Amino acid sequence: MKKQLLELLICPHCLPDEYGLAADITHETEGDIETGVLRCSHCAALFPIVDGIALLDPHATDSQRAADKYETDEVVSSYLWSHFSDLLDDPQGSQAYATWAGLMRSQGGVALDAGGAVGRFTFEMSSRCDFALGIDTSQAFIQAARRLLLERSLEVSLKDEGMLRREVTIRLPEEWRSDRAEFIVANALALPLRRKSIGLFSSLNLVDKVPSPLGHLREMNRVTRDVEAQFILSDPFSWSTEAAPVEEWLGGTTEGRFGGKGLANVKALLADGASELAPTWRVGETGSVWWTIRTHSNHYELIRSCYVHASR
Repeated sequence: MKKQLLELLICPHCLPDEYGLAADITHETEGDIETGVLRCSHCAALFPIVDGIALLDPHATDSQRAADKYETDEVVSSYLWSHFSDLLDDPQGSQAYATWAGLMRSQGGVALDAGGAVGRFTFEMSSRCDFALGIDTSQAFIQAARRLLLERSLEVSLKDEGMLRREVTIRLPEEWRSDRAEFIVANALALPLRRKSIGLFSSLNLVDKVPSPLGHLREMNRVTRDVEAQFILSDPFSWSTEAAPVEEWLGGTTEGRFGGKGLANVKALLADGASELAPTWRVGETGSVWWTIRTHSNHYELIRSCYVHASR
């Protein structure tokens, strides 16, 4: 973990109060903390740094992580393809990440990619801001993203058919800045970041996967600046009780505060200066893009992700 992140980090256990984290560093190389512990100055909670990755998800347990499908090699390789397939010139690849990145203006400050998986959008933002941070609850996703950060290329074994495999190599474009990016394990519902510290915030295919979608947006608003800020949300709005109870959904029902379509409700929240997401966001471009998940060479899932870009 880059040492410069320390000034941004706070204890996620103590939220909504904000208390800084002190680093007990075991091994450091040129400003990169490879092993150590982050300690809360208030509650004394400890967060390890292992192989350069800070583990800052306050809700994670070893047993939960072991049972999580997102920690498996097959799912990691599938997401690596989904994020970087256009760089491989794969005819089945998606242009979703390039489309989303094209909506974001270059701007000073820190960018946060919440639920950023294996890092594609974080890398995209590294060329548009002063520093880009990617977070995810999956340690395996963050490990893959950080390997790309350090090595600039990564060999990926893709499932072809049955037990057959196909090897591909992902190489990062030169304009994506490793010195301006970092990845940590963290939770989008308890961001370990100081209030109003983020200039660009992205939530891509995440809001329908968290236990509290509105809680996620509140956390976005807490850490995002009141001026000179941008926010992009894109989602298929595949509401499911496996992810969140119906009363927590931001759409997909006929009754209640969030009856109707998810995208329309998110836009209304952003534009309402009296809502949880105040001060008012200026809702800009909206649309949709097709995002592709690959299981093997003969099986793909095509997902329509609806987006909104907002600024203030």
